[in-house]
Amino acid sequence: MFDKRKPVIGVCGPDEGGGFAWICTAVSVWLAGGKPRRIRPSAPISVNELDGLILGGGADIEPKKYGQERNVKAYLHKNKRTIFEWVLSIIFFPVYWVFRYFQHTKKYPVDLERDKLEFHLLKKALEQHKPVLGVCRGMQLINVHFGGTLHQDISAFYAEEPQVATIFPKKRISIEKGSKMESLLQTDICNVNGLHYQAIDKPGTGIKKSASELHTDIWQALEHTDFPFVIGVQWHPEYLLQIARQRNIFKELVKEARS
Repeated sequence: MFDKRKPVIGVCGPDEGGGFAWICTAVSVWLAGGKPRRIRPSAPISVNELDGLILGGGADIEPKKYGQERNVKAYLHKNKRTIFEWVLSIIFFPVYWVFRYFQHTKKYPVDLERDKLEFHLLKKALEQHKPVLGVCRGMQLINVHFGGTLHQDISAFYAEEPQVATIFPKKRISIEKGSKMESLLQTDICNVNGLHYQAIDKPGTGIKKSASELHTDIWQALEHTDFPFVIGVQWHPEYLLQIARQRNIFKELVKEARS
């Protein structure tokens, strides 16, 4: 018999800040047919209570986790859609910008307690073959878990054009042919947003690139070859919920969690 229970999707975030990111992610999960549960260092949840896991954005991962010392000089330098989607963009983005300005996820450079919690949750979710989506920091955390490393400062990749840092979909990415991301977004090129100044360097064991930024080749999405649904995106699809192809990411996560 078909299980009508909504899959419970854990959404990880910081103790301080991140309220708006949580709301947008929760709405995205709800629209996809799931039941979001907020997870923070001060309010942990066992993976046994979850059907799927989202590792959200926020503070940098402690560099010692991937064998580096912290680079304190790293700073963030400030397709075709339907008419209906354009109207929604005009309505949504000013609201996104205002709320995120006051409720951003990165209050501190690193968050050791959050690192500890999320590495543990990821490990347990993988052991139980539960679907995992990493967003921005979450994508980087997945890579580090599997033994990969990060570029702590990607500003040097932008020699000719300035680095884009925006919640608006202004960053052009190329999606790998035959990847899970191509099947989810149903295109091989699109625009996304970007709020990161770190990125994947050496990929971890089993990690495969599924999208990259045009002109710089910076990783924009990854997937793990040994699991049905372990993917990461460097952008923030929760801030693009008015775009149907971005909602597909959450729909597939919930679908995998249900099965």
